[in-house]
Amino acid sequence: MPTARVNGVTLYYEETGSGFPLIWCHEFGGDYRSWEPQVRYFSRRYRVITWNYRGYPPSEVPQDPAAYRNEILVEDLAGLMGHLGIERAHIGGLSMGGNITLNFGIAHPEMAESLAICACGSGTVGRETFLSDGEKRAQEFLAEGIEAKVRSFAGLASRRGFAEKDPRGWAEFLRQVRDHSAVGSAHMLRGVQAKRKTVFELEPELKRLDVPSLIVVGDQDEPCLEPGLFMKRHIPHAGLVILPMTGHTANIEEPGLFNLHIAEFLAAVENGRWGTWKAEKPGRR
Repeated sequence: MPTARVNGVTLYYEETGSGFPLIWCHEFGGDYRSWEPQVRYFSRRYRVITWNYRGYPPSEVPQDPAAYRNEILVEDLAGLMGHLGIERAHIGGLSMGGNITLNFGIAHPEMAESLAICACGSGTVGRETFLSDGEKRAQEFLAEGIEAKVRSFAGLASRRGFAEKDPRGWAEFLRQVRDHSAVGSAHMLRGVQAKRKTVFELEPELKRLDVPSLIVVGDQDEPCLEPGLFMKRHIPHAGLVILPMTGHTANIEEPGLFNLHIAEFLAAVENGRWGTWKAEKPGRR
């Protein structure tokens, strides 16, 4: 089992293929397995790395709530790259992973060849409801165990399309959630999601983010639509893709469309042809 000792915790990771590194960061409801459609597709050309955050078995699950902060997850990613001997990589993530990707680009732009920021921004709009719902779920996870996390996804409008389009894929998603840690998930809700800056609060950092970026959001993912447009308007070299009739987990709900747009984005960046970025930053690789 490949693991890395990073920032005082043991992290599980997998790598597939060879070439320039492409690292994927998973969502709150997922783990390294959520990227299987991307691993199979992109490992034909890239060294693809997926990993589980602290709090997600088989990575270590710290019991101390103070071990869970968005900034800590960003530094875990930097530490993992160091362990793997990677100085620079394409970084992509979805939902909580999209937020880690965004903040990694802000904190370590010299390590990011590009950023694929997907389904990012939950909690930016409807903040009060987001916080109260998150605390309620954290309490349920600790009191009832992991089945409370599984149950929490059933009624979400942003997940309903996936369940209806692909019952087999939805069932697989829920089976994988059952492998998660209730304690780790509760700490993530309280320490990471409730305390991280909203996309709107990141405006000054977004304006300084000099990394080619692609923002991906499904049009049925209401909490992320407005933050996605906000990032498009404020990140200097950002493009925006809105996938039609698609919810929150775009990479597994519509893997064909998702992979197509990501592949085109990576090719444009690698050839110095990503819109406004090409004129200012040719030949960076």
